[in-house]
Amino acid sequence: MSKPLVAYFSASGVTARAAGEIAQAVGADLYEIRPAEPYTRADLNWMDERSRSTLEMNDPACRPAIAEPAEHMEQYDTVFVGFPIWWYVEPRIVDTFLESHDFSGKTLIPFATSGGSGIGKAERSLQEHCPGAAWKRGRLVNSGAAAWAKSVLGL
Repeated sequence: MSKPLVAYFSASGVTARAAGEIAQAVGADLYEIRPAEPYTRADLNWMDERSRSTLEMNDPACRPAIAEPAEHMEQYDTVFVGFPIWWYVEPRIVDTFLESHDFSGKTLIPFATSGGSGIGKAERSLQEHCPGAAWKRGRLVNSGAAAWAKSVLGL
């Protein structure tokens, strides 16, 4: 089995902490999906219909640019994909990441953080954006990220 990768997008640091726990627990490499144009506090104000995050999420075709592409993706057979839940699904920048690589035949495992939404709708959305991958069931990891990740990999 090759070394897994934990690829994640985090707007506030919550998902970053979970991603770090997972990577450490399973001995994975870590890759942050960072936007080319960082989000400001105003950009993340979901109550403002003109905020950047709201505009992006209201446009299904939106694909925010990533600051630095993930390199050597061919070396990973298993990729954990982490994100905060935005509008019941993954942020559009996660779609940018998924559509930038060929994940055919690779195992993808979603994880998310959320203040109240489940991961089910996001899982369906992810699979639509990346149908060639073998998707495992994901989980909200507001707590217990390390133990969950180990169990998914049978460690």
